[in-house]
Amino acid sequence: MIVGLAIKSLRNRKFTAVLTVLSIALSVLLLLGVERIRNEYRESFAATVSGTDLVVGARTSPVHLLLSAVFHIGNATNNIKWDSYRAIAARPEVAWTIPLSLGDSHRAYRVLGTTPEYFEHFRFARDRRLSLAQGKAFEDEHDAVLGADVAQALKYHVGDSIVIAHGTGEISFATHDEHPFTVAGVLARTGTPVDRAVHVSLAGLDAVHEDAGADADPLAAILHEKHQVRTEPRAITAFLVGLKSRAAALSVQRRVNEYEREPLTAVLPGVALQEV
Repeated sequence: MIVGLAIKSLRNRKFTAVLTVLSIALSVLLLLGVERIRNEYRESFAATVSGTDLVVGARTSPVHLLLSAVFHIGNATNNIKWDSYRAIAARPEVAWTIPLSLGDSHRAYRVLGTTPEYFEHFRFARDRRLSLAQGKAFEDEHDAVLGADVAQALKYHVGDSIVIAHGTGEISFATHDEHPFTVAGVLARTGTPVDRAVHVSLAGLDAVHEDAGADADPLAAILHEKHQVRTEPRAITAFLVGLKSRAAALSVQRRVNEYEREPLTAVLPGVALQEV
């Protein structure tokens, strides 16, 4: 009886009933779509760095440090002295470290100065290693290794020459033309910020800035001509830390945060990602 009345009511209000069903269907579809996008973004963020126990940088908020050092979003508040990096890297709990130097760009893509340890220890997406689609990793200060997006968008190949610029804007008036880099390799696609970075050695990046300083300062020029420039960088932006035991992460984090020689911040990537 009641079902029959309901059916008759629906027949008399076909247009309204159809609109109601469509509205409910669209609402459910929108809800499921937003939830799927949210989960994909979370998984993408979580897959950016794997196997790294600590990210260390100058004193700032954990989220800001993670975004600038790992995702290349924004700029670091300050640099870290090389001596401080060496002191922390030498701690007995530390298995490996990857120094990172940011602040330059190439046609709006970030330039990342690092060491060969980057290709050896950096992991993403549940312990996947970086691999080269073309060429090889950098071997001297004139080599550059491109992320997949950089090579595809700018149509670069192994052997091409590139010039980096100071700053991170799309347009720069301070290019380092005196120190060009040669593309030595192109990384396979990772789906992380690695794809959008130009990787050079710390020695190469330091040589660029030494040359720029020598052009601006007569005394620096004399030292540069006599090959008395530093063989190690003066400072880096941040560094990644892998520990021999993850159980030591909290104690090492506390020691870094209480470091007396300069104000530093050490963050656990997983915790900072949850905040993001």
